[in-house]
Amino acid sequence: MRNLASIFRIIVLTAIAWGGVELLFETEPGQLAVLVYPKTLIFIGMIFLVSIAIEVSVAALRFTLFRSLSEEKQEKFLASENKLLDKLKAKYENLPQLLTRSKPVEEEGEIELDHNYDGIRELDNKLPPWWIYSFYASIIFAVIYMARFHVFDGYTQEEEYMTEVAQAEIDIARYKETAKDLVTLETVTLMADPSDLEAGKQIYANNCVACHKVDGGGGIGPNLTDEHWILGGGIKNVYQTLVEGGRPGKGMVSWKNDFKPSELQQVASYVLSLQGTVPAEPKEPEGEIWIEETEE
Repeated sequence: MRNLASIFRIIVLTAIAWGGVELLFETEPGQLAVLVYPKTLIFIGMIFLVSIAIEVSVAALRFTLFRSLSEEKQEKFLASENKLLDKLKAKYENLPQLLTRSKPVEEEGEIELDHNYDGIRELDNKLPPWWIYSFYASIIFAVIYMARFHVFDGYTQEEEYMTEVAQAEIDIARYKETAKDLVTLETVTLMADPSDLEAGKQIYANNCVACHKVDGGGGIGPNLTDEHWILGGGIKNVYQTLVEGGRPGKGMVSWKNDFKPSELQQVASYVLSLQGTVPAEPKEPEGEIWIEETEE
């Protein structure tokens, strides 16, 4: 029993540590903090090991103190321990009776009614306490509910629905602001932060230079530094070209399965940053001159 109590305490302390991590570290909906921040596993592991160390130390101290007792006191101590275990065992065995207030089979004659049909007897057992208290609680809830929504004019179901929809829209907007990989053709924007452009440059250098050259002057693929675009310029068109690929049969493949949407946004922004630069060997212009439309 004592070993089980120690194991239970270790599990509870570790669970509390895990719960604390999940509460203190902010994550996106549906994600676990221990997965987003793997270093938190070190903290939880330390709590787990410290819990084990404490239980082992207490058990060792307890054993040492027990061995220091005289034989008579050891017997008294063991007797008190066994007495406590017997009480716990008796409570556990009586738990079904406490929950149901049912009479033992030997005492059913005291609550037997006169109804007897084909050998089936009817007993006047008391209702289980959990059922009675649940019934009382439902009555109290019904009274409060009626007063709240029918006497004092509480909000209607339609008002509650509209409030929850409005809050959901706020939560979605807040989530979209912080979720980098929620980039779509409708929401993609030109990035100007140096760190984003540098990240896009690295992806470009590892995947795009074979066709467009390091300076964007063009080779197999078109020149990326002039004003001419085959599939349209601007962040949305360039992003769509990276996601869906270029013209069929021309070699420009789709990169949507190789990179995250946020990474493709970085590449598209870097490609547009090449506009107006002077490559070493620029390829002849292809496509039409792209003029960015401005909203009035």
